[in-house]
Order: sequence, then structure tokens, then C-alpha cells
Amino acid sequence: MNPDLSLILQRVPAFQNRADLKTTFLSGGITNQNYRVDVGAESFVMRLGGAKTELLGIDRANEYAATKAAAEIGIAPEVVDFIQPEGYLIARFIRGREISVDEMRQENTIHEIARALKNIHALAPIRATFSPFDVVRAYDKLAREHGVNTFPENYARLREHMNEIETRFTFDALRPVLCHNDLLNGNFLRDENNHIRILDWEYAGMGDLFFDLANFSAHHELNDEQIQELLDAYFDNPLPEHFARLRLMQCMSDFREAMWGILQQGISELDFDFRGYANQFFEKLAARLNDPRYAEWMATLK
Repeated sequence: MNPDLSLILQRVPAFQNRADLKTTFLSGGITNQNYRVDVGAESFVMRLGGAKTELLGIDRANEYAATKAAAEIGIAPEVVDFIQPEGYLIARFIRGREISVDEMRQENTIHEIARALKNIHALAPIRATFSPFDVVRAYDKLAREHGVNTFPENYARLREHMNEIETRFTFDALRPVLCHNDLLNGNFLRDENNHIRILDWEYAGMGDLFFDLANFSAHHELNDEQIQELLDAYFDNPLPEHFARLRLMQCMSDFREAMWGILQQGISELDFDFRGYANQFFEKLAARLNDPRYAEWMATLK
């Protein structure tokens, strides 16, 4: 066992003085280190935050609060401990399976996701806030401060579009609700009871519910019919404005993801193609902005 990891484990009351501890590194994450910890018949996941993650807007106390709240309604893993000041999170290991993108696009799964998000959005407020517009601005500033200059040629125009979208959303702002804000496919599991669970709450905060709907649908590349199915399941009787808000917020989902890749080029020491990752989402963003219905979506929010 890694000596440093051993010292961390001894700070967790449930693991102290246990001779039957077994740790296994869990691959798949980019920002953090995750370990499965087996103790007797029980299994846990210990999450160690990566270096400089505070520059990405991550606050481990907020992650803990959001995970704990979502766990209490059966959506997030049960939180066992939270080790400070580092913010190490220990949760129960969920025995389950990954959910393919194709399964995510199925009608029954879309309805399950809508119900889960609606339940999350009804939870009590936490201290953290989340705005994709603020995130883009913050990542831009920090990236430049860390010497990044790989912005695309059309970046100024993309920022103009962002400002236009923000004006529409600010004019008709919704009450902030607790959102997950990072609904990548890898953050979903089906547990042993076939229930959907959502992992990794480090970007959670009070924000616009349409960011969650847009983030999920963008990452899973839902088509118009599937997006309408998601809205039907979430709102019962959605308005044309809802479709427009989701589509415009998909632009911000892509913009946030692209800027994450931009900032990581300046702060991360990991061997990962962050530039390619950013370019991938800048291309998706440009395609959404070039959709012939973009002006119609904008007009719907007036």
C-alpha cells in the first residue's frame, strides 16, 4: 500500500486499526484520484481531489454538501466521511453497471433522468452557486494568467454570442435550484436494484435548471425528439420557451467544457490532450450557434 494513502486511511474512523484493508485504484477520472477501499464485507470509494482543482471552481465542502443531500434521496452514493482540511470524500461503493449512451437515449431512461433531475432540483439550497457564463469568464482569465494562448480564431465572436445568450437568460431569470452541472455519461450508474445513481458532485451549485437539462442532453447527443421527451417528462406540459432555453443552454454547456480544456492546458500536469478536448467542444459550440433556428430560439426568450 502507498504509505501516504495508508496515512490518509488511518484518519477515517471506519478504517482505523483494520488489518483487512484492501485498496484498488479506480481509473477513468481525469481531475481526481479515486480508490476503492474494501474492509471486510463492505466497500467504499475514497476520492482525493487533484492538484489545483480550486482553480476549476471546485470547493470540496460544497461537493460534500451536495453529495450528502443527493444521497439522502437515493441518487448519490451514501457519504460515510469527509476528511478536512483536504476535503477527502469517502462514500459507499455502488455495485452496479455503466449505462451506455444508447440506453441513455431510450424513452424510459430519459424519463428516469428527468425524474432524478427534478428531485435534485427540489433539494434545499447549498452555499455554492454555478453560472456557466461566470465559469467561462473565470476560466478565460485564469488560463491567460497561466500562459495559455490556444484560443480559436473565432473566439471573440463566440464570446459575443455568449453575451447575447446571457442577456436573454438574465432578463428572464429563473429561481436558482441545486444542479449537478457535470452530467457526463461516466457519472451515471445503474445499481443492483436497477436504479439510476449519479456520481461526482464537485461542480454542484445553485443555478439554472436548464443547464442540467442541456448538459445531459448535450453530452448524450439527444436529438430533437429525445429532447422533447426529456422536457415532457420534466415539465408535464412544456412550453416552446423551454425547448429554446435548453437549446441555448447547450451552447453554454459546450462553451464551459471547451474552456475547461483551455484552462487545464495551463494548470494540469497530466498527460492528456486538453487542447484536443477543448477544440472538440469549440466545434460543437460553433455548430449549435450556426443552427438555422438559433435566431428563433433567441427571439423566443424575449
